[in-house]
Amino acid sequence: MIVKVYEPEWAWKQAKEVHVYGLLEASLGTAIPEVLHAGPGFTVLTKLDGVPLSEAEPPDSKTIYLQLGQLLAKIHRIPQPAYGYLTDEVLEPLPTNDAYMRRQFTKKLKEFGELDGDPQLAEEISRYVDQHAALFANNTAPALCHNDFHEGNVLVDPQTWQVQGFIDVENAIAADPLMDLAKTECYSIRGNTDKLAGLTEGYGELPADWRARTTLYRLYHSLELWDWFKSIGIIDPLVSIAGDLSRIVRP
Repeated sequence: MIVKVYEPEWAWKQAKEVHVYGLLEASLGTAIPEVLHAGPGFTVLTKLDGVPLSEAEPPDSKTIYLQLGQLLAKIHRIPQPAYGYLTDEVLEPLPTNDAYMRRQFTKKLKEFGELDGDPQLAEEISRYVDQHAALFANNTAPALCHNDFHEGNVLVDPQTWQVQGFIDVENAIAADPLMDLAKTECYSIRGNTDKLAGLTEGYGELPADWRARTTLYRLYHSLELWDWFKSIGIIDPLVSIAGDLSRIVRP
């Protein structure tokens, strides 16, 4: 078992974890930790077997990512009432993906400027979003999204190379499911064609515009990551992330 202890100011994180794992329980079963008990300031969960995929070297990445695609598809079958950040409810809910993503890009571009991001790059990001914003409206059904589905949060059995499950639902949102695929690509796939092929094959049918939409969402995830690192004083990755942003808006 695992016991997680929360300071009083983080009670909302505890409530979120219990809520999101509760949403996932019926569909994901043993692929997620089971909440055994939630008391004031602490939660008891089952411990998943396996090691983080980020610490393993599977002989066949496509087979692993096919399993990841299947897990993401199960998560995304869980509908949500509105778009927005999740705790034990949708905070500041919005009725459309268009309104939600415009709000998020506006917020992150404002932070980028306040954190002394490159003004020219910010202008190009803003222009790119304006030019492609019609894609937001193509999603009309908010779903539960893990929003941090990368190799560090996926556990595998290094003997059989079966994916055991995933952890860390702290970033969960109610959004377009393609937000999850985009973040996995942004954080873990990074141009690996076998991984991307496995993920999309395992996931199943995708909308016709999935490539354009995930590119737009990758832009958002990279912008958010740049803001986060700069805000906590981690400088080394910023040039690389700015390069990721540039490659999207300056093809």
